[in-house]
Amino acid sequence: MLSKNQIKYINSLQQKKFRQEYQSFVVEGAKSVVELLSSDFELESLYVTEDFYKETKPLLDKQPLRAEIVGQAELEKAGTFSSNNAALAVAKIKSNQELLLNDTEYALVLDEIRDPGNLGTIIRIADWYGIQKIICSEGTVDLYNPKVISSTMGSFTRVSLFYTDLVKYLKGQEKPIYGAFLDSENVHTLNFAPSGYIIIGNEANGISEAVEEVVTHKITIPRFGGAESLNAGIATAVICDNLRR
Repeated sequence: MLSKNQIKYINSLQQKKFRQEYQSFVVEGAKSVVELLSSDFELESLYVTEDFYKETKPLLDKQPLRAEIVGQAELEKAGTFSSNNAALAVAKIKSNQELLLNDTEYALVLDEIRDPGNLGTIIRIADWYGIQKIICSEGTVDLYNPKVISSTMGSFTRVSLFYTDLVKYLKGQEKPIYGAFLDSENVHTLNFAPSGYIIIGNEANGISEAVEEVVTHKITIPRFGGAESLNAGIATAVICDNLRR
């Protein structure tokens, strides 16, 4: 049974200041928790329903931490999901380590992506297209925000994020830096280099002027209709799809 103090602690991790203080975050739902248990994240605590325990017993038996069986109502009181009949875990935040590319890989660069759902979707897209590294501006939403984690559907366990000053980071790179703009080179006909960076700008303002100065190749998704813009996640998917063709 979850105590009041345990519930209070888990609830507190919905806020960034407490995640930073305790260096911990929450993962909810069957899919995400299973992915977490198969990853290299360190577990702090694990709460599961009896049905989830029976369904995943071989995986749970491999964990260094014993799962505590609780009721669905307790999971829902502790977490953010309105319905959770499976599991909730608390895991340790990984250190913010610099990410560098080899000569055959790409990284996404996110310039002030503020919406948790957009970041989660972009992480899933990166995972789908085999992009394992994302460089984030310091103002991009926190990876460990519960809405980000839940919308990745477990992809956060396979894609690494590094938060940094984008201008300082990108100025030191020799690989091509592609930036998404309006009325630039058509992404459908572009021949991408074997390795490089793809910048996705802020939902409302696009790529900032400071970051634009380090872009070496401006690209665009051609528009055939009357829509003013594309969602950041959709734009990322279109560009990644053309990259992988």
